[in-house]
Amino acid sequence: MSTRVRRAAVGAVAVGLVVVPLGVGYAWESPPAASVVSVSASAPASAPASVAADGQFPQLTPAVARQLDDAVLKVMSQAKIPGVMVSLSAPGKGSYVRSFGVADKATGRPIRTDMYMRIGSETKTFTVTALLQLVDQGKVALDDPIGKYVSGVPNGDRITLRELAGMRSGLFNYSEDEGFFKALTSNPRRPFTPQELLAYSFKHPVLFEPNAKFSYCNTNLILLGLVVEKQTGQRLNDYINQKVVAPAGLHRTLFPVGAEFPTPHSQGYTDQTATGKTEDSADWNPSWGWAAGAMISDLDDLKTWAKVVATGTLLKPATQAERLKVVDALPGTGYGLGIFNVQGWIGHNGSLPGYQSLTVYLPQSKATLVVLLNTDIAYEGSEPSTLFGEAITKVVTPDHVFSLPAQPVTGH
Repeated sequence: MSTRVRRAAVGAVAVGLVVVPLGVGYAWESPPAASVVSVSASAPASAPASVAADGQFPQLTPAVARQLDDAVLKVMSQAKIPGVMVSLSAPGKGSYVRSFGVADKATGRPIRTDMYMRIGSETKTFTVTALLQLVDQGKVALDDPIGKYVSGVPNGDRITLRELAGMRSGLFNYSEDEGFFKALTSNPRRPFTPQELLAYSFKHPVLFEPNAKFSYCNTNLILLGLVVEKQTGQRLNDYINQKVVAPAGLHRTLFPVGAEFPTPHSQGYTDQTATGKTEDSADWNPSWGWAAGAMISDLDDLKTWAKVVATGTLLKPATQAERLKVVDALPGTGYGLGIFNVQGWIGHNGSLPGYQSLTVYLPQSKATLVVLLNTDIAYEGSEPSTLFGEAITKVVTPDHVFSLPAQPVTGH
């Protein structure tokens, strides 16, 4: 479930660890990376390194932190990830905030937890929040047909806004079109308009009748972005920055207009290129993802956003309840309105050339998990962000292991 064009595999790096006491918490230094792990003062240093028998979220003691380090480093080594950062926390349990590896393979510059990253399809959670705010304001209804707002959509008189947000429209995913892939990889710094993106989709027949089944599709979000623009009279990036990002208390999150990328940021490594060779994509223009995948954020903001989007802080309770009504999507996974539930973890992942992310919330423990990494190159058919999510949750929530199967790419 990501803003991805196609799949593959390759990468580079691994690190060692030194443990240094630091007050009530600990600092783990892992050349060439630097990070901090804080532990709640009430947690004894001798606490067990595994989850309690009752399945409750564990205290994030130094022993558990070392177990998490091992799990993350194993994925890095296997999947050859250049750099990754992780934030894991729960009220009263402490926090684990780490970075491993490099932000720039050419210079060896370490990746740091204060770096901006491209977050790909996590943008969908912002776009759908914007849409649901309009539902709360009475400006749109979830069961309105998209044809009421955007003309020329195949089955537009029958596909509803709810079906678009829930990935049940039946429309062809523009990012799987061969012509789009060639246009993007031949000049990845060029801008795309929403209308150009829709054209790549609409030249294909619909895949199935509205609401017949689940099929992850970036086209859906482009349409919802246009609805937000039409009903607010604002550009989508302006509305989201002003009405979603700011009220959520996010200070390092933005919806860019073009290829702008605040510093400090990590470089990004992808094999979604014209030659198939790995390239640095940091200065590529994410406008091709627009409402489905263009946004930028950082580790701390996404920790805040994980709770906001999962608990509905910006929405009326009834609207949030509609959002969280998940239907079966993939094995062990339900999808609601721009949000998934994977074994109890609620949130979204993201992927676009060079970057992947995962931001999820576990309501029972009020726990948040954020993972940001600087490659989208798959490992044995799996998204690297999923591998990290699975490895981390096996340590802390074995009854709720995050495991998100990749959706097969639709034939052209």
